[in-house]
Amino acid sequence: MALPLNAKVEAAPNFLANLDAAHQFFHVQDAASADGRLAKLKEDLRDMIAILAWSPASGRPARFLSAKSAQAALKANAVQQLAEQAGLPSLREYVVGQQFIVLYAHSDADVVLLTLKHQRQLMYSAES
Repeated sequence: MALPLNAKVEAAPNFLANLDAAHQFFHVQDAASADGRLAKLKEDLRDMIAILAWSPASGRPARFLSAKSAQAALKANAVQQLAEQAGLPSLREYVVGQQFIVLYAHSDADVVLLTLKHQRQLMYSAES
């Protein structure tokens, strides 16, 4: 029995900008522990990447896709269409550690980490 090939996992520029923003926020909260907290977050992200490479659908379905309001449904539909146009038809979320959520798009062979947010943030940031 052959083992499945690993999916290619990449980070979008927006994801890297969100990671930098998290590090800046760590400094605002507590400069003494900021670098250690960032190191722990990066370690957790490496573990997540290893899991997603092996099983791209490991995360939960993206919760914003089940929007209730008409405006939210329009935005969710637009994001879903962009993912499909990019050949990454599935949007999922992966909980990292106990405080962060990663939104990613995937197919069987590719995973793109789109954005990162703290669990207390209401929305994902689309700024890069």
